Amino acid sequence: MRLDKIAAYFTDNSSLVALQIVEGVLHRMNLVISEGEKQQAIVMYIKFFQYLGKSILEDKEDIPEELLVWSKQNAEHQVTSGGKISEIAVRYPPTRAVFADLITKLSDDFDISLREWTTIITRFNSMLDISLNETILAFEKLSERYKEKTKKELAERSAPVVLIQEAVAVLPLVGEIDSYRASYIVERVVPSISDLQLQYIIIDYSGILHLNQEIARYLKEIGDSLVLLGIDVIVTGMRPELAMTVVNSGMDMSGYKTFIHVKRALDWINSKID
Repeated sequence: MRLDKIAAYFTDNSSLVALQIVEGVLHRMNLVISEGEKQQAIVMYIKFFQYLGKSILEDKEDIPEELLVWSKQNAEHQVTSGGKISEIAVRYPPTRAVFADLITKLSDDFDISLREWTTIITRFNSMLDISLNETILAFEKLSERYKEKTKKELAERSAPVVLIQEAVAVLPLVGEIDSYRASYIVERVVPSISDLQLQYIIIDYSGILHLNQEIARYLKEIGDSLVLLGIDVIVTGMRPELAMTVVNSGMDMSGYKTFIHVKRALDWINSKID
């Protein structure tokens, strides 16, 4: 059978065919990638064509495990590097086109009929479709995990508790405080503060980029929670635009001592201690 011959060709010449596919796609897309990435793709396509040959011989539409792993690795690379899934997806149509050209050229050598040509193309495209689907699914799952991890890391960095002297600490609020970070402070930071045996805590707002009424209420909740723990709360760095947001939210923060910056607050605390 002619299909047997071309299946054997893919198996015996998998390295050559893999190189032709990878270089053909790069040329068609005018794409430049690192030598390491190119070699990784070639190795993957070597296994791909060995499996394709086996699939044609045994008439089984299976998929190599290595291809699924490679697809997931592509997705992971895009997620961690901040890339888009489209950067991977756009390579699949040229791959199909390059393979179709290759099969067309091999048709004369192996006297492949139109029906056999269609069978090979269909099997090839089926394997590519599985790879693409696996890549997209992995990208979506990993993106969500990566976002959650990043949000947690940013939350931890946005509200570090800094012990500056005995019984006195600063809680500098940094960056964009959203509901996730505010909840993190309420649920994680406040309980940890209670273990420090503080008398005073300075909540410094100078590093906050923006403040809306919802977040202002969260921050008021944080201050009230610390007061209930027996800690004197002092507010610093409240810029005029932030103060207006607090006022417009209807919250009463008159119970907190306020200063322009941390040094003034610390001077006041030391005068009280002395």
